[in-house]
Amino acid sequence: MDIYTIIFLALAVFIFLRLRNVLGQRTGSERPPYDRVTRDVAPTGNDNNVVRMPGTAVDQATLAPSADPVSPRERWKGIAAPDSELASGLDQVAAADPSFNAQHFISGAKSAYEMIVLAFANGDRRTLKDLLSSDVYDGFEAVIKGREQQGEKVETKFASIDKAELVSAGVRDKLAHLTVRFVSQMITATRDKDGAVIDGNPEKLTDVTDVWTFSRDVSSRDPNWKLVGTESGH
Repeated sequence: MDIYTIIFLALAVFIFLRLRNVLGQRTGSERPPYDRVTRDVAPTGNDNNVVRMPGTAVDQATLAPSADPVSPRERWKGIAAPDSELASGLDQVAAADPSFNAQHFISGAKSAYEMIVLAFANGDRRTLKDLLSSDVYDGFEAVIKGREQQGEKVETKFASIDKAELVSAGVRDKLAHLTVRFVSQMITATRDKDGAVIDGNPEKLTDVTDVWTFSRDVSSRDPNWKLVGTESGH
C-alpha cells in the first residue's frame, strides 16, 4: 500500500466516525413516522388548530351538507329563482340526498355531455354503457351499429360549451331527475365509406342546443348519475 492509499483510508474512517456520532444521536424532539391512516384523526382536546390533509375522512366530510344555515331564498342563488318550480324541485332532490350540490352537478354534467357526444361519434360503446341508462344506450347503440354497417364515420370536435343550465328537477319513486339545457359550439361531419362528406361540415362551427335528463336512485350508495333522456333544444 502506498502513502496515498493510507491517507484516503484514514480520511474515510474519520468521516465515518463523525457521521455516526452526529446521526446516531437522538434529541428527544423527533416526529413519529408519517402515517396516512392516522393523519386524519384529530388529537384529544382542542383541535381548532389542526390542519387536515386530504384523505378518506376529509373526502367523506366534503360530501356532507353545509352546517351553515342558508335561507330558502338564497339556497339556489344563480341556479333557480326563489319560489320557482325549479327551486322546489331542487329542494326535493336535496331533501332526498343531503350531499347534493347543484354547482358540482352542473360541472359534472358538462363533462358527461362532452364525453357522451364524443363517445357516440367514435362508437365507444364501453364509455356509453357506463354513462347511459339501458334504454338510451340501446338507442345509441342501434345508430352506431347502423353507421358501422354502412361504413360511415362521424368526426366531432368541441369548440366550447357556452351554457349548461338546469331547467327542471324533482324526485319520483326514489329517483331524482335533473334536466339540463346545453348550448355548445362544435364541428361535426359524417363521411361515407369513400370518405365523402354526407352530412355536416368539417370546416364549419355549428351551434347546438340539447336538453338532456339525468337520473339517480337516491336510495342507492352509487353516487353516479346516468343519462335517461335526450331531446334537441329550441
